Amino acid sequence: MNKQGQGEQDRGEMTGAKALWATLAGHGISTVFGYPGGAIMPVYDALTFYPEVRHVLTRHEQGAAHAAEGWAKATGEIGVCMATSGPGATNLVTGLADAMLDSVPLLAITGNVARHLMGTDAFQEADITGITLPVTKHNYVVREVEELPRIISEAIHIARSGRPGPVLVDIPKDIQLAAFHGEIPEPMPRMDAPEPSAEAVERAKAVLRSAKQPVMMVGGGAQDASAEILALARAWNIPVTTTLMGLGAFPASDPLWLGMPGMHGSVAANRAISEADVLLGIGLRFDDRVTGRVNGFAPHAQIIHVELDAAEIGKIVRTHVPVRSDARTAALALTEGATHLEHPEWDAQIAEWKSRTETPDHWGAGYAVRAVTERLTPDDILSSDVGQHQMIAAQQARFEKPRRWLNSGGLGTMGFGFPAAIGAAMAEPAVRSVVIAGDGGFQMTLQELATLKHYDIRNVKICIINNSFLGMVRQWQELFHEKRYSEVWLGDSNPDFIKLAAAYDVPAYRATNAEELPAAIDAWLADPKSALLEVVVPNEHGVFPMVPAGAALFEMIETEPKRAPDLSDAMDKAAEEANNA
Repeated sequence: MNKQGQGEQDRGEMTGAKALWATLAGHGISTVFGYPGGAIMPVYDALTFYPEVRHVLTRHEQGAAHAAEGWAKATGEIGVCMATSGPGATNLVTGLADAMLDSVPLLAITGNVARHLMGTDAFQEADITGITLPVTKHNYVVREVEELPRIISEAIHIARSGRPGPVLVDIPKDIQLAAFHGEIPEPMPRMDAPEPSAEAVERAKAVLRSAKQPVMMVGGGAQDASAEILALARAWNIPVTTTLMGLGAFPASDPLWLGMPGMHGSVAANRAISEADVLLGIGLRFDDRVTGRVNGFAPHAQIIHVELDAAEIGKIVRTHVPVRSDARTAALALTEGATHLEHPEWDAQIAEWKSRTETPDHWGAGYAVRAVTERLTPDDILSSDVGQHQMIAAQQARFEKPRRWLNSGGLGTMGFGFPAAIGAAMAEPAVRSVVIAGDGGFQMTLQELATLKHYDIRNVKICIINNSFLGMVRQWQELFHEKRYSEVWLGDSNPDFIKLAAAYDVPAYRATNAEELPAAIDAWLADPKSALLEVVVPNEHGVFPMVPAGAALFEMIETEPKRAPDLSDAMDKAAEEANNA
């Protein structure tokens, strides 16, 4: 324990606010993303005494939460964000929900009104612990100043132990101002993951040995077990598919990789799952976007489910062999004594399915995203926003390392990509942090261009795929709502993204056709500063393959149906007529 006051002579009397920063520093927290306000002002005043902790002033609290997520997803360590009471705290909620669904270790610290005002509807008061109870792993209200360091230490421990997740700590203003006379605790050791039972491991191995058409599904929970997963797959000779959150946990260059499964998964992955006789799932929760119609998911397979969170085993799909464990420990146990499976007919069938993969060869979002992702190195971090470009990037990018792909999987949060890329860039300043965003999602958090400028962040590369639509919603309206394009057209009100970037002193480049794209990408990537690339593409293209809602994976639409006509001229004419009316 560190006694209060040790090494604090130049920091004056210890208060709750100072104890907060001392605890964060003592737990190795180097960076906090946040936005100040009245109810957390004492904490920001105390920050001036703790230069060892860097605070990053984002331009919106949602940006702070997503930047903290980007930090955590890129590093595997806890991300920290901070906001004031009321609207500041509620603006963190989307980021907390996003972190909860994607199992991201996050600590959110909020200020609140003084204790005697709580429950009185005081100015900027909100019951943030009540509001966030469903979207946090745990949360606290600090009632006594002497409890504050212990609570912060516990919160960090809970957020990153077991299945990671977000924890919120709400600190009333009078607690922040109160004199503190206690101790700053040492960091708590991480909780050891449970060892898989020997019986479960042996049952799983017996099922694997019986397989003639095996498939392994790897999820986001296996990101820190990539070496062990690779050894496991090679030892048994099992083809591997990595979910949207699992991309990078298995190298895309390995011949055993099938691509991504699910709604916009590869033909090989979805067909293999549908025909498998044994399916080994590791570190995933079998969400609906992966399974399609559940009663049609892997209908012939015995399912082995390796998962740390016992609540997820058997929740969605039938499980024949449950194995409660973390991915690394289970992979090591399952590799020991492995039998190298020979299945030449299965290999031939998979090779045929893989041959159906189409390379985008006509100008559009797919062509543009592929051109960008082909230029990335294995060390580059690729973030995406949410929409068509996200699914295209997941299909086209080839990840060789874990934690190089950051996206909002479970919540599907538009506005996630750009601030997450900033968080990742600040966590790894020597690595290029690339974000692919849509013209819709980028406008939800574009104010973080000011964060790039303020902190002179030089390793963020922003690519905006501009199709003038909310593209994914438009695709569904085209396919399933008889082309009634309701409230998805952005083209008549989008900003000039080049001028917008210039307003924030961010260099910007544009390509409007396939001929312009290579030079624009060259200039964008070669720019010594963070830079923006706008790629203007046709607005009628969809993302395929696609499994329609309610369909099974084997009922996927493999290729794009006959395209709807380009709507840009018609929309421009309609807007002109409306303005003249």
